[in-house]
Amino acid sequence: MKQILSAILTLAIVLAFMPAKQSAQKKSDEDALIAKAKKIHSAVITLDTHNDIDTRNFTAEKNYTQKLDNQVNLPKMKAGGLDVSFMIVYTGQGELNEAGYKKAYENAMDKFDAIRRLTEKIAPGEIELALTSNDVRRIHKAGKKVAMIGVEIAYPIGTDLSNIEKFAKLGARYMSLAHNGHSQLSDSNTGERDDKWLYKGLSDLGKKAIGEMNKWGIMIDLSHPSKEANLQAIALSKAPVIASHSGARALCDHSRNLDDEQLSAIKKNGGVVQAVAFRSYVNKEKSELRDKMSAAIVKEFAAKENFKILESRAEVMKLPEQEREDYFAKWVAIRTKAKPAINEQLKDKAPDVNVKDFVDHIDYLVNKIGVEHVGISSDFDGGGGVEGWDDASETFNVTLELVRRGYTEKQIGMMWSGNLLRVLDEVQKVSKEMQKK
Repeated sequence: MKQILSAILTLAIVLAFMPAKQSAQKKSDEDALIAKAKKIHSAVITLDTHNDIDTRNFTAEKNYTQKLDNQVNLPKMKAGGLDVSFMIVYTGQGELNEAGYKKAYENAMDKFDAIRRLTEKIAPGEIELALTSNDVRRIHKAGKKVAMIGVEIAYPIGTDLSNIEKFAKLGARYMSLAHNGHSQLSDSNTGERDDKWLYKGLSDLGKKAIGEMNKWGIMIDLSHPSKEANLQAIALSKAPVIASHSGARALCDHSRNLDDEQLSAIKKNGGVVQAVAFRSYVNKEKSELRDKMSAAIVKEFAAKENFKILESRAEVMKLPEQEREDYFAKWVAIRTKAKPAINEQLKDKAPDVNVKDFVDHIDYLVNKIGVEHVGISSDFDGGGGVEGWDDASETFNVTLELVRRGYTEKQIGMMWSGNLLRVLDEVQKVSKEMQKK
């Protein structure tokens, strides 16, 4: 009997200590995983292909060397280990006429100038403009952050295709032929709303623009044009293309995302899809529920500051350029103040779209078209971000989730920058060959 009681007591002691032992082992495993992810994150070059800018943050008094409220600036890039930021020359689209093109061109020049001002006058010791993949590696090796330039909409080139060469010489390394609305060059994905199209793809001018972009070394961006326009662009291009900030439509049915047919065409072309961490393009259901339930909370905070929240993004995009930038800046500031209240009140009722949801898109793309055709983007300061990667300071969390899912350092390096820089190299090689001819 004593032996039985002793055995029972021993078993009870063992069982009592098992949860603590298992918990300690779990913590040890987690610490090891985090350490591995940190090592990988510091070893690879992290490149985000889409960060919008506000030129008011590029002055001597207020600039990216400071801890601004926006999502991307130098302190946040350093804190999160984000090495390369594609800064975006975005211009609102007006009428398809010379007056509209002229105004947009002037706005585009202002943004090109702002980026140059940051890299050449405000903070040349901290960040430098890269024009090639070798520039990226050289600047990164020197311990500085890297700026690159993308043009989100080709509307400001007007009908003068020589402006494509001008943009390339100013540093533009990718460009989209349309944004949220049909341009003089291409139909937009927004045509799906009412099934109304101007060209059923690219315009004749847009088709010629593809050749000019190939000639001057500008990557063709498929993130905003219509599906038909994208397929035509791929067929016409002599070089690989990119989607600078798009998700997988199979996971989130939004016209901004790419369906399997487009993904397959991009793979065949040798291009790359930069998965985007934009809530409503990652998980529409979670995003819509969260937005609906958080709207009342944000409105309460806005009311205290006499700020009117517009009902839809479409209303915001209709605002004149400066008014839209003012609106976004104020909206971001108010939402930031409301964020703790939103998180507390909605954590169970309406969970936020998070890094795991975002990496689900990366997994899908890798399985569908291969890791060599997948990259990473945020659309920060243009509406982007998810819980866990809501500004540049949280960039490490993406690498951590990729490590959790079993991706190797080589694969993570390819997705963070290797694939995109490989496409840039191929585009610039085609450019040199075309210019010789």
